[in-house]
Parts: sequence; structure tokens; C-alpha cells
Amino acid sequence: MTFKEKAKIMDEGAVQKALTRISHEILEKNKETKNLAIVGIRYRGEFLARRIVENIKKISGSSVPIGILDITLYRDDLTEVAEQPQVHETHIDFDISDKNIVLVDDVLYTGRTIRCALDEIIDFGRPVRIQLAVLIDRGHREFPIRADFVGKNVPTSLKEAIEVRLKESDGKDEVVICEKDDR
Repeated sequence: MTFKEKAKIMDEGAVQKALTRISHEILEKNKETKNLAIVGIRYRGEFLARRIVENIKKISGSSVPIGILDITLYRDDLTEVAEQPQVHETHIDFDISDKNIVLVDDVLYTGRTIRCALDEIIDFGRPVRIQLAVLIDRGHREFPIRADFVGKNVPTSLKEAIEVRLKESDGKDEVVICEKDDR
């Protein structure tokens, strides 16, 4: 299935503003950084998490731990993804017990990725709270999951897709909406 670009919905400035706002909201909701940790979901969630951690340091002067989750082995569609799925390292080098964890991902869609991330993070310990930050919430949930911090809500049809492009992986920051190319 191929998609063609329909419209740019966020440029570099909008992405940066959204991440700055999310960072402020995380600090406001969590009151202090002492028990706060940020965990990004590979790949784009990891890059967004790193930026949020940098923002929090600039805003509050405090460093917060960052972790990276690779949810590949927790997927419920693992056999459909690839015959030999590529598994990458999950890296959480701090105790998550008694922490307020903020999971970070680029797009919230059906909720299946977040369900996988929740299953995996619980295998590391028992946090006080798990919150969710996403750059884009596009709707169409299949699980009862909602984000606590959202950069932009973008209602989409099922024929559309959201592409988040980041400097770290794609050379530029932007978010585009694409639609199925029925040619």
C-alpha cells in the first residue's frame, strides 16, 4: 500500500513549540523532577523523549533520567510484521519503582503500541504513575488509552496516515498527513 503526501500539518517551528509546551505541562503536572523519568518508544519516540528531557533541563535546571523501549517482542502482531523481526535494545538503566514515568511516542493511533509499552515497562518494576506524551493524536482507538500530553490532535480518516519526520532520522522536522494512493 502506498501513500501520497496530502498536507503538511506541522513545520519545524510547530514541532518545537509543541514539544516545549508538552515539557512545561509535564513539569506542571508532576510538580517536581525528583521522581520523574522519561521513556521514549523507539524510534521517533526516543528522539522526542530526548528533546523533552533537554527542554525540562532548560526550564527547571534539573536532569531527569531517560530510558528507551523497544516494544518489538511485546507486539500482538509480531508474526505479521516480519518473518525475522529486528529487535533492538531496550535501555532503562534506572529503577522505575516509585517513579512517575512519562512514556513518549510520535503518533497515538489505535493504542496498540502503547499497550505493548505498558506491558514492557511493568516488567521493569512498579512505577507510581505512568503518563503518556505524544506529538500527534489521530484518533481511531482500539484500546481504552488516552494521552496526558498532546502536541496536536489531528482527526483523520482510516484512508489517511500521519508521517512524523524528525531531524535525527529524516533530516528535517515536520508532520504530514498522507492518503492512500489508489493508483
